Amino acid sequence: MVAIVGHRGARDLWPENSLDGFQRTRTLGIEAVEFDVHPTRDGELVVIHDPLLDRTVEGSGPVVDRSAAELAALRLRNGSGEGVPSLDAVLDVFEGSGIELHVEIKTDALGYAYKGLEQRLLEALARRRNLGPTILTCFAPEVIEKVRALAPQQTVLASLDRRSAEMMGGLTPALDRFARIEGCLVAVEKGLLSVAFDLCRDRIGSERLGVWVPNEPAEIARWLQAPIRTLTTDRPDLALAERRKLST
Repeated sequence: MVAIVGHRGARDLWPENSLDGFQRTRTLGIEAVEFDVHPTRDGELVVIHDPLLDRTVEGSGPVVDRSAAELAALRLRNGSGEGVPSLDAVLDVFEGSGIELHVEIKTDALGYAYKGLEQRLLEALARRRNLGPTILTCFAPEVIEKVRALAPQQTVLASLDRRSAEMMGGLTPALDRFARIEGCLVAVEKGLLSVAFDLCRDRIGSERLGVWVPNEPAEIARWLQAPIRTLTTDRPDLALAERRKLST
């Protein structure tokens, strides 16, 4: 069975990376949820996708220039009045749920890795005793490699799209680099995976391969029938409905 992953919670159903959205996502019955982590000025970890506040928050400028308290006081756009959630608050939502957590390690506004973020995130997860499986993800191969060096048993996942593959010299060398990381999962953007499925499967293996982000019923149904591990979507409700149809 292809596992369904709620992307940024379920960003087409409720405000992305919001506590309210995560609480609703938990009740859907999906196998996994994906969200994004940045550090704050005072060394805390918060859950927000962009390195800049402007798109999703009623504020502007880099996330890392604000304290955790300042970010909590800013309002999420189209939200119910809540601010940027801390990582701990999000982990509280999913603790005890058994839901697999795909935690994306983000880079700063200039595309650089945050110094020490990998270690801080590993420590934050290690403090929890009742989480489901955790997977640390990133587009940057050096970040994935650092996580694995710090925690050899930690499951990791590399995200790939055309742009990130191009920066690594093309899709084949990108896949080969991730294939050399033992057990590394790879999630490929749907358009790229459509034109290079055989290559991706041959280099990575079906059991380590995922797709993101199909959101329409027909494309969701197509990928649910493909030999892959995960389907990451902004509409996990539609994915669940399509999977029910396919099982009848």
